[in-house]
Amino acid sequence: MSTTENTRATAAGAGYDPELGARLDADIEQIKSRYPAGHERSALIPMLHLIQSIDGYVSPRGIALCAEKLDLTRSEVSAVATFYSQFRRHPAGQYHVGVCTNALCAVMGGDDVWRAVSAHTGLGNDETSEDGRVSLERVECNAACDYAPVVMVNWEFFDNQTPDSAVELVSRLERGEDVAPTRGPETLPTFRQNERLLAGFEDGLADEGVGAGEPSLLGLRIARERGWTVPKEESK
Repeated sequence: MSTTENTRATAAGAGYDPELGARLDADIEQIKSRYPAGHERSALIPMLHLIQSIDGYVSPRGIALCAEKLDLTRSEVSAVATFYSQFRRHPAGQYHVGVCTNALCAVMGGDDVWRAVSAHTGLGNDETSEDGRVSLERVECNAACDYAPVVMVNWEFFDNQTPDSAVELVSRLERGEDVAPTRGPETLPTFRQNERLLAGFEDGLADEGVGAGEPSLLGLRIARERGWTVPKEESK
């Protein structure tokens, strides 16, 4: 597609209704403006998160729109969408539950948490409930080993879980109750709300709730107490 054709590509042309399409076009242009001229392709990942904030997954029409906006083929867009695990290829639930079963979480009970949540929901890995409220994923790592075993919902942390506490968490989500992450915003955002955040549009919640907890800061505190510092590189 030529540059001239690219400037005429619109979300409405990709199958979005005109009002939504106009907002989507404006958001995409804002994302692209973050990158130097000639490097607009770097906008693809945040654009895919933006698509998920609208469609709940990387939809065929979203792939087509990203391809048209960035002068890429649909195959190139799909290659990125299938490489990164945060991109869904079918609709995620309003609350996407990720149970970590990587080494440390598994040792600390992550496999038991997974079995309990899977049995409670009747869902397997990468499956969504019929009502669209909950989807389930067996995650390789949530990058929170100091709080193992960990569950993430819409990429927000729920630390030090047990099978019972994880099932209670999911039950509350199924009932439509508000829940608060262990760290992060005071009320759990939906999947689509957090996808818009990942696209680079701030939600004003960055300073809510607990940030780094004591287990994460323990090593830093010990280092300061004992005067430990990073070794300086020897000059050559």
